[in-house]
Amino acid sequence: MTTILTASGSREFIFDLLQMTTSTKTFDVAVIGAGIVGAACAASLAREGLHVVIVESKNVASGATAAGMGHIVVMDDSDAQFALTQYSQTLWNELVPELPTLAEFENCGTIWVAADDEEMNEVRRKHDLYSSRGLNSEILDERSLRNAEPNLREGLAGGLLVRGDSVVYQLFATRYLIETAKQNGSVLRTGRRVLEITDDGVKLDNGERILSKLIVNAAGFAAADLSPGLVIAKRKGHLIITERYPNFVRHQLVELGYLRSAHGTSSESVAFNVQPRGTGQLLLGSSRQFGAETDEIDHNIVRRMTSRAFEFMAGLRSLSVTRVWTGFRPATPDNLPYIGKLPDSENVYVAAGHEGLGITTSIGTAELITDTILGRETAIPIDPYLPGRRTDTH
Repeated sequence: MTTILTASGSREFIFDLLQMTTSTKTFDVAVIGAGIVGAACAASLAREGLHVVIVESKNVASGATAAGMGHIVVMDDSDAQFALTQYSQTLWNELVPELPTLAEFENCGTIWVAADDEEMNEVRRKHDLYSSRGLNSEILDERSLRNAEPNLREGLAGGLLVRGDSVVYQLFATRYLIETAKQNGSVLRTGRRVLEITDDGVKLDNGERILSKLIVNAAGFAAADLSPGLVIAKRKGHLIITERYPNFVRHQLVELGYLRSAHGTSSESVAFNVQPRGTGQLLLGSSRQFGAETDEIDHNIVRRMTSRAFEFMAGLRSLSVTRVWTGFRPATPDNLPYIGKLPDSENVYVAAGHEGLGITTSIGTAELITDTILGRETAIPIDPYLPGRRTDTH
């Protein structure tokens, strides 16, 4: 090992030392992936005293996490989805006092916007369901909706206000979770891709082996490459962020048509979805594409996104955009993530396939994984999310 104390020499020394440490020491758990799901799993396991190594092929929060809106929302596409999102939202609310200011956690609430009487029927259904399960929601008529969000167009039928929903800047939230894990003894390895999961750890793309008793596969859509049998598809999405326009939007606004676009089988879909950020900026979505393999911006999709948004909020036309970007989200056939022990494996657990709900469900996923590894009863039934389930129907 070099002893030349140049800047580059110092960095090489640190890397060599880290490589030597991780390749010769046996960890309790190797977490594959430093997105928000992997970060949450590492933080939870490390808090329990387990010695964790986090292996990330790129950088922290550089994959699907960066392609999300940071919406912490209860969803009801299925009972299992409702249970996981509600449980996770409760855990997020408990975590708020610990989050750094840069995480920009804000309890802004969600308004599900109804364009017509048919969608108002969906508003009433959701309200009844949420109320029966202890969630605070309020049906808004046309006037109440306009009072809550003056920049929405006239003539919308109403909406459902869900006060408990929040937003978080997921990049800093992920970094906070990684730092929490490190403070509890975890080791972070970035820039190396896991090629293979073995009986005694993981093998990296440079030939190095990291020894670990257990593995948590939280590699997003790449999880299926490492654990054959998982069915995960890449779903491309576009996001747009504007300059600062404080109070232009007060709540997370989502058209009820989003539910059809998010869980439909069409290869391409867009929906009106706008989020106020703590900085005064607006984050605008949403789009979903199956079969798209490059991260290039699809300007046709962007035009469709913005056109859809203008139908609900024409004033958006006058706002300046600072950035447009894309990302890939890991989707499963039944819209539920894989959480739990991999069938026919003694040492592999899976936390992947969260698609557009990874930010919301990361904390809940981590607790389910931790409880399962430690042999404790889980707070909600884990069976609907187990990797061995059938995913063709739900």
